[in-house]
Amino acid sequence: MTGLPGTLTTLLCDADGTLFPSEEPAYAASVDVTNRFLAGLGAQRSFAAEELQRMTNGKNFRGAATELAAARGQEVDRAELDAWVTEEKDVVTTHLRQVLRPDPDVREPLHRLSRRFRLAAVTSSACSRLAACLEVTELAHLFAAERRFSAEDSLPAPTSTPDPAVYLHAGGSLAVGPAEALAVEDSVNGARAAVAAGYPTVGILQFVPPADRDGRDAALREAGVATVVASWTELEGLL
Repeated sequence: MTGLPGTLTTLLCDADGTLFPSEEPAYAASVDVTNRFLAGLGAQRSFAAEELQRMTNGKNFRGAATELAAARGQEVDRAELDAWVTEEKDVVTTHLRQVLRPDPDVREPLHRLSRRFRLAAVTSSACSRLAACLEVTELAHLFAAERRFSAEDSLPAPTSTPDPAVYLHAGGSLAVGPAEALAVEDSVNGARAAVAAGYPTVGILQFVPPADRDGRDAALREAGVATVVASWTELEGLL
């Protein structure tokens, strides 16, 4: 594969939609919180989960809420936004604990890859949500706590992709640069963040709905990924 790091030691793995199929159920749980947040700003319309996902895929609630408020010409008080972020995190994490299950099509290739590379999780989601998802999908032992990085919790100030800050932080903490690490992302915003941080990036369609795959493939390539794979098994073969 062209664009592969020269001495690959580390895989920087996005979480939602990459390690587990959490995006659709997360938006299903999040949409009520989002619509109540918008109603508090005086919005007259509400969103369906699918519409919200199309608009904000790859962003955490903080980033999406800030963007939606800005579209109305409004700025949300930090303390108020923090309260909404906490509520949304709790609602979504509880739901994901109930619906996610281990997936051998992810777990088995990741087990094999973990014997060759150091695995790190890089996400816009909160650390507590990430931990819950890794636990119920039986991937937690592959991603030690010191190799989990959250744009919500790990940075001096919380942010969200496509801001590259969480990738820059992960690379600095792990002491790996673009010559040693490869990012794996399913979302366009996540891919933009990894590419902006300088990391060679592979797009993955493992959990992208079949009807959306051609469009996502094209959008990921436009965002700058080196290639796009259908699954973790395909990526394992490339590496």
